[in-house]
Amino acid sequence: MHWRAKGVLQKVLGHVPGGEQAHYLLQRRFGGLRGFRREFDVKMDDWRLMVGHLRDVGRPIAGARLFEVGSGWYPTFPFACYLGGARQVVTVDLNRHIRPALVRNCAANLSRYTALIAEACGVPESDVRERQQGLLARLQQGDDVGAASEGVVVYEAPADATRTRLDGQQMDCVFSNSVLEHVLPEAIDGIYREAMRILAPGGIMFHSVNCGDHYAYVDGSINQLNYLQYSDRQWRRWDNAFLYQNRVRAYEFVERAAAVGFDIVLNTECAREKRLAELASMQVHPQFAHIPPERLCVTSIDFIGRKPGTASA
Repeated sequence: MHWRAKGVLQKVLGHVPGGEQAHYLLQRRFGGLRGFRREFDVKMDDWRLMVGHLRDVGRPIAGARLFEVGSGWYPTFPFACYLGGARQVVTVDLNRHIRPALVRNCAANLSRYTALIAEACGVPESDVRERQQGLLARLQQGDDVGAASEGVVVYEAPADATRTRLDGQQMDCVFSNSVLEHVLPEAIDGIYREAMRILAPGGIMFHSVNCGDHYAYVDGSINQLNYLQYSDRQWRRWDNAFLYQNRVRAYEFVERAAAVGFDIVLNTECAREKRLAELASMQVHPQFAHIPPERLCVTSIDFIGRKPGTASA
């Protein structure tokens, strides 16, 4: 599908009764949810990378209290963390997207990853396998996410990640995966401030941001820098409730975190030759002209900010 046609269709669905359900069905039939196993495997690879980064900065999953921004259609990261021995995983979404059939499918597919989860989290695979089997059995008998995970995974939606109901200084890690690029710029700072409030001293905030043009995944005629050709006013023609893209650049996410008070301990920002060449071949809108090419062209980033202070024993 041409990216402009998809943008217009999603924009229409965002303004008609029943549009959200229609969008979900289209995603199952033609979109990213069509190949569930493929998308799930990508998510698990992202989870593996996140856990490795957390381990490198001294925050193992086992025993951790975690907070996820953006649950999505099914809770891959929370379930994987639960299997890996997390003490608590609170996951929130601005809208209630979660679907029981996808949740069960997620739990079932985790059976293929028990060895990876055990190794990544440093726990016995027998424990991971036992939790996975129990999780799936309880979901199949009709339990919700919380009951099926023995109360470890807490799903709240609709919920605002800029104003949670959590007490201060009670979480060890706040994280998101491919979420912040879909958040209003002013809300990003709110999410960071709330993370600072709910994290314990020494706690960390991890975000993996896919800040390229997502329409490139459905239209092979464009690349992930495509949307930099347009002004904000022009881009609003195709931006929509189902695929809102803020076009915030990778380095800005990190700078905003530092401005809130986080000490940046990981930043994977890297200008790739392919992206630099793509950028050089296109007409960038003047509103982006002040950004150096090696920063403007970056379409993905992982970063970790640590809250100042010393973690309690």
